[in-house]
Amino acid sequence: MADEKKIMSIVLEDGSIDEVEVLLTFEFTDTKKEYIVYTKNETDESGNVTIYVATLTRKEGADPVLGSIETDEEWARIKSVLKELSKMNDDEEESE
Repeated sequence: MADEKKIMSIVLEDGSIDEVEVLLTFEFTDTKKEYIVYTKNETDESGNVTIYVATLTRKEGADPVLGSIETDEEWARIKSVLKELSKMNDDEEESE
């Protein structure tokens, strides 16, 4: 049984709306910062799907707000998480 896609609408700075597929959300427990990884299902010239990462701020009674990644250290930690998830996914595919 295939996993059901999670679709989210995001409002861009110009007021237009993009429909994106949420791949995952995660939080660093030490900073309490939450992140979202999503795609517009675009591919680059090599055929790889482009993914986007943003901070995710949730306030009760309001829509979640996406923000930018602010430091190189933050990017390094996020890349590490994505690499680990990619390895786990590769291992699962090999065992099927």
